[in-house]
Amino acid sequence: MPRIPAPRRAADDLDPLPRHPRRTPPPQAPGPDPGQPEPAGPMGHPEALEPPDPHARPERPEPPEHTDRATIPPEADMSPVPGSGAGTPSHSVLKSLLGAWALAACSPDETAAVEDHLGECAPCAEEALRLRDAVGLLHPGRDLDLDPLLRFRVLENCLGRRPARIPVPDWATPYDAEAARLDALLRDFGESEWNAPVRLRWFDGIDPAQRKTTVAGVIGHLLTVDGLVAMALGLDDPLGPNAPISPTERTERFWRAESQLATDEVHGPWRDQSHALVRTVSFAGRGVSELSVSYGEFSLPLRDSLLDRAFECWLHADDIAGAVAYPYAPPRGSHLRQMIDLAARQLPAVLANRRRHGLASPAKHLVAAGSPGRSLHLEVEGAGGGDWYIALDSPAAVGSPDHSVAQVALDGVEFCKLVAGHVSPKEAAAGQDGDREAINEVLFAAASLGRL
Repeated sequence: MPRIPAPRRAADDLDPLPRHPRRTPPPQAPGPDPGQPEPAGPMGHPEALEPPDPHARPERPEPPEHTDRATIPPEADMSPVPGSGAGTPSHSVLKSLLGAWALAACSPDETAAVEDHLGECAPCAEEALRLRDAVGLLHPGRDLDLDPLLRFRVLENCLGRRPARIPVPDWATPYDAEAARLDALLRDFGESEWNAPVRLRWFDGIDPAQRKTTVAGVIGHLLTVDGLVAMALGLDDPLGPNAPISPTERTERFWRAESQLATDEVHGPWRDQSHALVRTVSFAGRGVSELSVSYGEFSLPLRDSLLDRAFECWLHADDIAGAVAYPYAPPRGSHLRQMIDLAARQLPAVLANRRRHGLASPAKHLVAAGSPGRSLHLEVEGAGGGDWYIALDSPAAVGSPDHSVAQVALDGVEFCKLVAGHVSPKEAAAGQDGDREAINEVLFAAASLGRL
């Protein structure tokens, strides 16, 4: 905002005292005859007798010593303006600068003069506080960083007004949104942020596990595991031919290439690959959603695989944000619910696998495929919340509220942190009721979904 100039004073154009009529010069004596010497004036200086200049401005008479200052018009205040170096500004000048001072529009000299004055003048100090509070209402504090969801909301609004010719399938929108949010977080990172240490955490089935890497290492991990989805769609594998299938082995292979982790060069390949995945599934049509994606020890249909990748993208973005001390919000409620639903649907199979490895007690009942058996009521609260009934006796059984033997209540984000292995199973449940053994086995099965 430009500096507000001080009001122009009448004294700049007018005399501060009443003018007197210009005096008519008295008649001049005839000059000396040519050839005659000029008569000497007082003190012997001939110039003392020169006639006055008729165009010269008469000297301003001094006011009498007894003249009261109040009789001089206010517009005659000739106090110096701050920064002029002529002295301390007057009270009226400083008071006129309070508005500019509250807006931080004063020059350094003006600011110093006003703040010195505020320490001595109580009325001006009170007025300055009122003006500063008013400025705070006009200019509320706000974060200069763009909202990571801004791109998604703008695209969603545009597509709502004018649908795309080839829209992104509903089951792929969570991955598209989370990839866009992570891309926005990484966009302005410098070398120090890319090399910031990040601790990845998961649950290995028995105990918590962790691995230290960098921000670049996390993006490399996402790039290599997303590459399994790319291969299923016929796209190039970022690790090249003959790469392993296991997500852990692929990540370790990438991390051994230390030269790729020193800069942000991994950002571009990951972003291009995520765009290619979304573009490919958008053009492929409906049948592609059931395409199988292999992860070595297990496989998922493409629709669930992209939802799993959206979940990993959010959790690792949260890891990165924590490493650089940046706030990061959870996914929108509808996307969070889809992620919770995927984890809840996988729990019966994970629980059965833990039983085969002796990590859970044997099933208490034999249940035919498609028949209801014992179940646990999983109640998820908050954004993306809902109710799920987890089959306890067989992956082929149907969870039913009529056969519920236990209940667990969790916040939606807390449940996702449990699934990622970021929260201990013993500390995750906010509320428990019923069969303690069933509750404990389901919580450990949920934590076992996490992996590197």
